[in-house]
Amino acid sequence: MHIDDQVRLVRPDGWRGVQAREQVIKAALYKVTEANAAPRVTRKHSSLHLQVRPGADKDKKREIMDVWYREQLKEESGQFIEKWERVIGVTVDGFFVQSMKTKWGSANPENGTIRLNTELAKKPKQCLEYLVVHEMVHLLEATHNHRFQALMDRFMPRWHLHRQELNRLPVRHESWFY
Repeated sequence: MHIDDQVRLVRPDGWRGVQAREQVIKAALYKVTEANAAPRVTRKHSSLHLQVRPGADKDKKREIMDVWYREQLKEESGQFIEKWERVIGVTVDGFFVQSMKTKWGSANPENGTIRLNTELAKKPKQCLEYLVVHEMVHLLEATHNHRFQALMDRFMPRWHLHRQELNRLPVRHESWFY
């Protein structure tokens, strides 16, 4: 299947002229090789290289990729949380990465925890950073009221643009080709 066809699966409205297509294309560029060595994923420029043991089926390849994406998301999220804790003045007592079908993230102000959708690993970094800030602000204000919006404006003045970009992207893509 060609990259254009893969992008059309994600963007059925057509992808030419859609700014978010670049990230989807980057996610679609990968190479799979078989080797008698431990499975691993490496990133080279804008493509991914998946190394699997000979005979690995589609489910095993997906599992390896999912683990790799989860690790990438945990690392990047941790860095953003550390950066923004000082700016926002909150402490995140724990953060979790999990598969979510309809949400990008959630926060629990009582426990000081946030949850992030594993699919964020496949989205632009500025979208991940926006979501981390969004959920951290929920530790100060639980709802999306005027106070929440004012806090977002104060901490991340361009948050509306990042939210729009993220909302244009699919929350979850169920049929990745490996």
